[in-house]
Amino acid sequence: MIVFMLFRREDFILANKNLPQFPEPYWRESVNLPSFPSLKETIKADVAIVGGGITGITTAYLLSKQNLQVALIDAGVLLNGTTGHTTAKITAQHGLIYDELIQHFGLDQAKLYYEAAMDAKESIFKIMKALNIDCDYKEEDAYIYTNSNSYVSQIEKEKKSYDSINITSELKEDIPLDIPVKSVLVMKNQAQFHPLKYLKALIDASVENGVTFYENTTAVDLEYNKEPAVITREGHRITSKYIVSASHFPFYDKSSFYFSRMYPERSYVIAVKAKESFPGGMYINTESPTRSIRTTTYNGEELWLIGGENHKTGQGKSTMTHYEELQKFAEKHLTVTDYVYRWSAQDLTTLDKLPYIGPITKSEESVFVATGFRKWGMTNGTQAAQIIADKIIGKENPYTSLFTPSRFQSDPSLKKFMQINADVAKHLIKGKLEYTENNLDKLAPDDAVITRIHGKRTGVYKDENEKLHMVDTTCTHMGCEVEWNGGDRSWDCPCHGSRFKINGEVIEGPAKRPLEKREI
Repeated sequence: MIVFMLFRREDFILANKNLPQFPEPYWRESVNLPSFPSLKETIKADVAIVGGGITGITTAYLLSKQNLQVALIDAGVLLNGTTGHTTAKITAQHGLIYDELIQHFGLDQAKLYYEAAMDAKESIFKIMKALNIDCDYKEEDAYIYTNSNSYVSQIEKEKKSYDSINITSELKEDIPLDIPVKSVLVMKNQAQFHPLKYLKALIDASVENGVTFYENTTAVDLEYNKEPAVITREGHRITSKYIVSASHFPFYDKSSFYFSRMYPERSYVIAVKAKESFPGGMYINTESPTRSIRTTTYNGEELWLIGGENHKTGQGKSTMTHYEELQKFAEKHLTVTDYVYRWSAQDLTTLDKLPYIGPITKSEESVFVATGFRKWGMTNGTQAAQIIADKIIGKENPYTSLFTPSRFQSDPSLKKFMQINADVAKHLIKGKLEYTENNLDKLAPDDAVITRIHGKRTGVYKDENEKLHMVDTTCTHMGCEVEWNGGDRSWDCPCHGSRFKINGEVIEGPAKRPLEKREI
């Protein structure tokens, strides 16, 4: 018996044909990045780093300055993960977080979190100056605003938290943008930059210092002998004194259960040209749906970056709808002349909203992890690199205890742990049961369909050449059923956020094995 669940093609076509057909971040298109070979042999190093984003590359750079031999591998190409798809704000204004931190951790810890973010901002600036990097760095004020009466009091409480931490700020009732607001909280002296121009310079400097980079090299496991070793999919090993997991989701998770202690979300960005001049600043609202606004330079012109629409990975409405909503927002508030780029990103949030940075378990002092940056990877990722590098060279770091992965706060961690895993159980069952009776006759090029063939749930994508790509939709991590992501042409797991290409290959974990290919 064959039954089908057909996705309507109109669900995946943007209302305005000016929006790019394929997602691609401006950052990657506007810089020429070096390429590196894959690892083809077993090697030794002082430090092995898994993951070529801001954390991994910054860690490699910092350690290379200490005359340590560093080897860094990435499952794809460098800077093509979350770092390459960021909005690139260098700020300590991470949403309405400080009142919450004070309530859960106390004033001292909340102040430490702010200082860690500002320290990361200063570190980026110092590296930029030391290497003479032209990366469009610009000091900007950060604005968090609301047009909802229910959030006005929350912004006022956040202002009191700012004051208690001694954050330079201002409470206002308007912003320089032509957007209706009821309350605004400004954090002074923040910044933005072009992340890949910055990190390309760090890669170049690291290579000069002896760091070896390997692309298209997937880490699948870790083993312990005299020293720990990273094992690649091809069976090669990197034996080293220290291992750093900087791969967004930890590549090694046998005893820490990070998949149950974080949840994944996707968010979206469109880059537009407009007749209006940008007034300066970086903006984000408090309510849902999220709207983030900043600008960058594109061929000598202003390019508005409008982001938001975050949702749990693999869940909710058609992902193309999120681009459409950002487009409607842009059309409402700007005179848009062109849609130049669109892209999306995936982020992980921990139980208590603080990143996990440090030894991967209490007993594994030579293996480090950095994850759960909650959309604020420019500062959290930079600070993670500094914390881990300091630990390896034996230097004290004031932020080590705040971010230790082995922490557990009963409030709010226990409640969030239960919510996350109840949601996983719901989608695990739902995916096994859902289907509707349809057929493949209406499947057009660039469409996807979920079908059951002889009782087995199968994902079918037809490309522009009308070739069918069929995969078993059972996620290879823990058996949840993946859903189609039309905006990015991928199969996404609603349980733990694993993502797969149309041919089943892993885009990002926690899954390590590809989806099984199928044929009719």
